[in-house]
Amino acid sequence: MMESFFHGKSSGLDPLNSYLSLPILINSKDHIEPAGIPSQLRDGKGAIFLLDSGKTGETAPMVQLFMEKMKEEGFRKMVKNQFVKHTDACVSDFLQGNINSLFSNVKKLSKVVLDNFKPMIPNEFHTLWKKGIETNAYYLKLCGSGGGGYMLGFTEDVDQAKNALKDYKLEVVYSF
Repeated sequence: MMESFFHGKSSGLDPLNSYLSLPILINSKDHIEPAGIPSQLRDGKGAIFLLDSGKTGETAPMVQLFMEKMKEEGFRKMVKNQFVKHTDACVSDFLQGNINSLFSNVKKLSKVVLDNFKPMIPNEFHTLWKKGIETNAYYLKLCGSGGGGYMLGFTEDVDQAKNALKDYKLEVVYSF
């Protein structure tokens, strides 16, 4: 109810995550549990980072847009057969420490998001998003509903990503 007050219909997982200060793994509707994160390598070249869009994202309009798109059979199939499939693979790869597979799946997920969730990506980031996929310097993923705020980035070479994104605010949150 707390999260729904701000976003409209909601899972309620954001307040739970904040309250527990732990990542939450959703195995199914009835099987939700805290998840452990593999240990970081502070001096590793690979990184997960936050990229600040410099814009404030409003959740309710993006959720409404998503719900409208879900009325289309083709979009629903894409969500099930591509978006969920690649997201699940990314989570599994990360939790199991399968870094090579993780980057393969993150690239696929980033492309699916660019191709199908473009209205949720701020316009000025469309080219930047595509450039990351084409150069393999970094891959981006929406955080939350999109529309602004932060994007999550993945890179195998943090120096290369920082150079490619030098005009943007980037904060490393995990190194490997």
